[in-house]
Amino acid sequence: MDRYERILTLHRLLKSAHYPVPLPRLMDELECSRATLYRDVAFLRDALGAPIESAGGDHAAFRYAAGEGERFELPGLWLTSDELAALLALNELIGRSGPGVLAGALAPFKARIEHLLSDQGSGKALPIERIRVIAWGERKLDQQVFRIVAGAVLERRQIRFRYRARTTNSDSMRTVSPQRLTHYRDNWYLDVWDHDREALRSFAVDRIADPTALDAPARDVPEAELNDMLASSYGIFAGKPKAWATIRFSQHAARWVADEHWHSQQKGEWLPDGRYELQVPYSNSKELLMDVLKYGPDAEIVAPLSLREETKIQLQLALGGYQQPPK
Repeated sequence: MDRYERILTLHRLLKSAHYPVPLPRLMDELECSRATLYRDVAFLRDALGAPIESAGGDHAAFRYAAGEGERFELPGLWLTSDELAALLALNELIGRSGPGVLAGALAPFKARIEHLLSDQGSGKALPIERIRVIAWGERKLDQQVFRIVAGAVLERRQIRFRYRARTTNSDSMRTVSPQRLTHYRDNWYLDVWDHDREALRSFAVDRIADPTALDAPARDVPEAELNDMLASSYGIFAGKPKAWATIRFSQHAARWVADEHWHSQQKGEWLPDGRYELQVPYSNSKELLMDVLKYGPDAEIVAPLSLREETKIQLQLALGGYQQPPK
C-alpha cells in the first residue's frame, strides 16, 4: 500500500473508531512497519491538522479527539487508487461514447487523476486504450447546443429553440421548461414541459437549433409525473401505456433475452419447452417492433392481436421488397 492510500485508510479508521485503535491493528490494516506508521500519524496530525490523540507505552493506540474528530475531514478529494482508476475509466467511457461533448470540460479532471495515479503507483500511465467503447446509432451532436441545453436543465431556466422533427421534417419554435436530460441508445433527449402545447414532451437534442436560455424560471414537474408520462411505456416514445405486448423467444434467443433489460416493469418467465416469454407495456409500437423484428424467426408476438397483425404487415412489406430484382 502506497503512502497516499495509507493516509486515507488511517483517516477512515480513526474517523470511524469509537475507542483508541491499537498500534498492531493499525500496522496490520496499513500493511506497514511501526516506524512508517508513526511517520504517517505525524503527517496526518502536523501537515493535515488531524486532531489525533495517542496513548504511549507498550499498548500504544490512536484516536481522533471527541468532537473535533467528527468535524475533521481531509482537505481536497481523497480516493484510493482503485477508486481513482474507476473514475478514470468512467471518464474514458463518457469521452468515447459522446466524443467532444464533455471531453473539454473533463480534461482537467482526467489530467489530475492521471497525475495522482502516477504518484501513487509505479509512475506508469494506465493502459486506458484497453477500455473499448463501441457507439451504436450515435448521431452528430452540436457541442454548443448541448452545453446550453444542459445548463438550462441544471440552472432551472426556461429555454427557447427551433426544432425540426424527423417525423414531419417541419420546423417549429418551442418555449419549454427543461426537466431532465436522458441518454438513450447513445443519443441525448431533452424531457420538457412544452409551454406552447401545455404538455410533457421529449426532444432529440441533435435536432435542436439556436437554443437561448431565458431569464424565466423553469416550471418543475414532479418526478412521478415525468415517469408516468415519459418512462412508463416502452422506448423513448412518450405517453401512458395503451397495452402490454407479449413476445415469445426461441430457446436459442432466450439465452440472451432472459438477461436483458427491456423495460423497468417488464415481466418474464421460462416456458416448459425452453422458450422465454417477455411482457412489456407500450404506447407506440414503432420502436418495440424494431427491437422484436431484429430477432427474425426467433421472436413471435403473441398479444395483443392488433400488434401481432401489425407485425405480420411489416414482415409482408419487407418480403415484398425482395420479390423483384433490385432496380
